[in-house]
Amino acid sequence: MRVLIVDDEKLARDRLRELLMEIGNHVIVGEGRNGNEAVERTIELNPDVILMDIRMPTMDGLEAAMHIMGMENPPSVIFTTAYDQHALDAFELNAVDYLLKPIRKDRLANALSKAHKLTLQQLQQVNEAQDEPMVRSHISVHMRGNIRLVPVKDIIYFMADSKYVTIRTAGEEHLVEDSLVNLEKEFGEKMFLRIHRNALVSTDHIKGIEKTPAGTWQVGLKDFDKKLDVSRRHVSSVRRWARR
Repeated sequence: MRVLIVDDEKLARDRLRELLMEIGNHVIVGEGRNGNEAVERTIELNPDVILMDIRMPTMDGLEAAMHIMGMENPPSVIFTTAYDQHALDAFELNAVDYLLKPIRKDRLANALSKAHKLTLQQLQQVNEAQDEPMVRSHISVHMRGNIRLVPVKDIIYFMADSKYVTIRTAGEEHLVEDSLVNLEKEFGEKMFLRIHRNALVSTDHIKGIEKTPAGTWQVGLKDFDKKLDVSRRHVSSVRRWARR
C-alpha cells in the first residue's frame, strides 16, 4: 500500500518509516507535520492509508481526517496516539483504527492488514465523546474534485440558502453542504452570532449594530462594505451581545 506518515515529531515519523521498511510490501509516498499538510499531501499523493498523529499544532489529526473523508475516494486512516483510556474507548466503540504509542512492529503490521475507510459520522462520534470536543479551525470547500481549506478566522458570515450555506470571507464566497444549526452548535456565540434565521456572523468581524430609519436593525461589518439585517426575533439577543 501507498502510505502517508503525518506526525509533528520527526522522531515519531522516523520510527514509523523504519518499522514500515522492516515490514516491507509498502511504499512510503510522503510525510506531513500537521493536519493542513495531511490534507495537502493526500490530495497531491493519493495514498491508500494515512498513519496520523492526533495531537498536532495548526490542525489536529481528527479534524484533518474529517476534511479528508469528504474527498471522492478517501484513503484509510490509522491514528497514532498517546490518548488515555477514556478517549481510546470512543475509538473502539466507533470502530476507528488506532495504534497506541510507542508503536510496535507487529501491531503496525496487523493494523495495516485490516485498515478500512472511515465515515464522517464515526469521526464525529469520537470527537463528541472527548472531554473537550475539537472545534474546526478550517471549513473544507470542495472545488472540482479538490478540497480548499478556508480558515474559520477569515469567515465573516455564514448565510443559509436552501440546503447549502454560503461562506463569506473578505475576498471570496463558497458554498458548502452544512446547516446553520450544526455550525451554531459547533462554534457557539463566542465565535458566531445568530442575527437571522438564515445568518450567523463572526463576532470578530462585527463593527456594531444600528437602527435604520425604518425602525429595523442592522449589523455593520469591519472592512466589509455591507450591512446585514437583524430579524425581529433576534434583535434582543443581538443587542444584549453588543452590550456585553
